[in-house]
Amino acid sequence: MAGSERQRELRRRRKRKTQFDKWKKRAEKASKNEKALIAAKFRRATPGAEIIIKKLGIVG
Repeated sequence: MAGSERQRELRRRRKRKTQFDKWKKRAEKASKNEKALIAAKFRRATPGAEIIIKKLGIVG
């Protein structure tokens, strides 16, 4: 077994945070088209994506 369910949940959360940090960094320098792709990644990754996208100003 790969650990308890709680450990797997924490691992997924940490992985998601590192991915979000990478995407946020890339979004700062990205073109309009790339920002749309990054916004799509956020939408696939989490149900609260619209809040994050609006806060970062990626796509209006």
